[in-house]
Amino acid sequence: MTDFESQTRLNDVIAANLKALRKSRKLSLDNVSEMTGVSKSMLGQIERSESSPTVSTLWKIATGLHISFTSLLEHEEEECIVINNDDITPLLSAKNRFRLYPVFPREGERSFEVVNIEIEAGAVSESTPHEPGTEEFVTVFDGTLELVLSGSETYTIPAGSSMNYRADQAHVYKNPGTDLCRLGMIINYR
Repeated sequence: MTDFESQTRLNDVIAANLKALRKSRKLSLDNVSEMTGVSKSMLGQIERSESSPTVSTLWKIATGLHISFTSLLEHEEEECIVINNDDITPLLSAKNRFRLYPVFPREGERSFEVVNIEIEAGAVSESTPHEPGTEEFVTVFDGTLELVLSGSETYTIPAGSSMNYRADQAHVYKNPGTDLCRLGMIINYR
């Protein structure tokens, strides 16, 4: 599958999930726009699979609709599946220098999701607060991650280290080093 085909498939999944969720809740595009802070025209483009939404836009939609981030990315899965990071179409932000790979979405009874993240040297990605009680568990595999919580508390997490924190507060991911920062993250929803 080419990158274009993978991105088109992901856009189609996001479009179908957003539209189905909106219709099941009997919400108009105007309602969803008010709830999420994403423009009605952008929401329409996403639903028509005419736009590749950024990580930031998807977080705004998920937070505003009180759903998990990856519920917008869910598709039917097989009973047992092996996932190769190269087969996942990443969600991009920070001028494509922050790449989020949705590995295991939150589904059914599962109260968590698993993502892999790559942050280029010097890149910064800001995340809005998630639902109350949400926690993130991070393990840095390569490079160094700088995490800023609530705009003031700064933590430096080197390769081989892990951190757990409340994600229901503003948080910023930075790569202060010169090498690629690779990390795995579990997002636990209460």
